[in-house]
Amino acid sequence: MVNMTTTCVIRRSKIIIALMAGIFGIFIVFSNLTDYTANYEFIAHILSMDTTRGNSTRTYRAVTSSIMHHRFYWMIITLETIFTTCCLVGAYQLFQKRNASSREFHEAKKYAIAGLTTGTVVYYLIFQVILNEWFDMDMSILQWHALEWAQGIVDFQMPALIYLALKNDR
Repeated sequence: MVNMTTTCVIRRSKIIIALMAGIFGIFIVFSNLTDYTANYEFIAHILSMDTTRGNSTRTYRAVTSSIMHHRFYWMIITLETIFTTCCLVGAYQLFQKRNASSREFHEAKKYAIAGLTTGTVVYYLIFQVILNEWFDMDMSILQWHALEWAQGIVDFQMPALIYLALKNDR
């Protein structure tokens, strides 16, 4: 039986966090690919600002080209795929190095850190900054509102990223 030290528990918790993020990503990418139309409609409405209520002076920001809607949506899917792949590869590499030296374990974090960083770009920069602040997603009818959803993801990813990067797993 393995001697369960604090270091052992911390390392395993970091593996689990990277794995959980990767599993979440699998569901997101699967949903975006298998229900492309519904998720595309969300992006199209937000970018077009056609469901935005309130100050119509900001509608000059709208992007109404369906080609641009598809490109923007595929950019999100691509970044989510990178996020997912990096987190899963990172979890695997961390698992392989779970009993290695501190230096080797720390070096094994690179893909998981890249994955969580990419996820933060998607759910903070794209959803909360670009879609919400620039395209007024929060002023859209509730059906096309994903601010709380994106915030919940960032609320997991940012502390997970900080915890994972810490060198407290010697």
